[in-house]
Amino acid sequence: MKNLQSKFLLAFLVLAGVAAVLWAVAYYGGVAMGLGFRVRALTIAVDFTLLCRWAALLAFCGYAFARRSLTAWIFAGMLVGAEIGHDWPHAAVNLQVLSGVFLRLIKTIVAPLIFATLVVGIAGHSNLKQVGRMGIKALIYFEVITTLALFIGLAAINLSQAGVGVPRPANAAATPPSAQPQKASDIILHVFPENIAKSVAESQVLQVVVFSIIFAIALALIGEEKRRPMLAFCESLAEVMFKFTNIVMLFAPIGVAGAMAYTVGSGGFGVLVNLLKLLATLYAALIVFLVCVLLPVALIARLPLKRFIKAITEPVSIAFATASSEAALPRALESMEAFGVPRQIVAFVLPTGYSFNLDGSTLYLSLASIFVAQAAGIHLTFGQQLIIVLTLMLTSKGLAGVPRAMIVVLLGTVDSFHLPVWPVVILLGIDQLMDMGRTATNVLGNCLATAVVARWEGELGKEPPSDTVLEAG
Repeated sequence: MKNLQSKFLLAFLVLAGVAAVLWAVAYYGGVAMGLGFRVRALTIAVDFTLLCRWAALLAFCGYAFARRSLTAWIFAGMLVGAEIGHDWPHAAVNLQVLSGVFLRLIKTIVAPLIFATLVVGIAGHSNLKQVGRMGIKALIYFEVITTLALFIGLAAINLSQAGVGVPRPANAAATPPSAQPQKASDIILHVFPENIAKSVAESQVLQVVVFSIIFAIALALIGEEKRRPMLAFCESLAEVMFKFTNIVMLFAPIGVAGAMAYTVGSGGFGVLVNLLKLLATLYAALIVFLVCVLLPVALIARLPLKRFIKAITEPVSIAFATASSEAALPRALESMEAFGVPRQIVAFVLPTGYSFNLDGSTLYLSLASIFVAQAAGIHLTFGQQLIIVLTLMLTSKGLAGVPRAMIVVLLGTVDSFHLPVWPVVILLGIDQLMDMGRTATNVLGNCLATAVVARWEGELGKEPPSDTVLEAG
């Protein structure tokens, strides 16, 4: 099967290269030979490059089929959608319905997944009589690090201005909606739900988060006999929603293809310049975060960097390849125990971090939220951006690290601040590329958190790992 994958991938690269060379030779050669030859050359180039491009796409689809990977299929959907949008723009704009279906399915995940993960994360682990200083230190650490990530993302998008100049789709509103300033009393009231069913129906993510936190605290305060059934229900609900997410993600290649076809068909390839600029902005911001935040933390905690990097290489690689923090969790648990973190610390800090310490995802959220406003032509003052960041400080804690989960939070944030949704549809085209980087950062940040908490507790390296863990390493 691997040999078949290699053949399809090689065919894709060769055909794509031939198409690029044919177009370049015909176009630039035509310019040198005169206008008449240029027209004939371009006509021939269009025919041959069109055949080569579609042959290359078929080869890549064969590679995705042989690889049996959702990531590969999403890339295939992105490429096929872009090609459809370029070749048949008038038909491509009608494919927006595919991305619309995908977005609607994603939105249905918001409330139950936030509720279940927060209740399990708090009520299942927040008995401070048992976790003591470790729990307090971990929660403080999570909040400080994710807040720094939010502000780095905010600074990066304001410097790059990646959303400015994004072509507006033909059916978008002629004039962008204005970001109305809110009174302090309105902001405070908006945080608290008056009717949880209404909050769920209106996709008020922040209100769902507040309700879930209070519910989880109340659940943690009642006796074990009454708490266990509800906690078991929430654990089951979380697992069901993870499976629901996986089922919805099977539609992701089609949704992404529709999004890319509509984006390129309505705005041309010019919009991809902004998307590539946004992608570069995200990865530059992630590098700054790693160098200026996580590295100093590791040095302050006096962690052996070479051993730590060796320990996290595999789980981070799994997270990057699958764009799923959950896929990397079992190996991360083993790796950090083998690194010298006691099992009880790993078991508390790492799973809790999956709801409260998503460093890469929180950085992306602040960056993407301002990108949406920039694309829509909405000027947000620093105060309004600060309110968005403060909101994201809570909403980013609500979802576990499943593929494309941050799109769910982003849509909720966009709805809460009355920003248009169409820039989020554009983001779907490169969300897979962004998700890989931010998910790898999530896993790295959580592994670091377990080591730092163990060091602060004076437990790092004091408890030998189990034989099973050593065998796995």
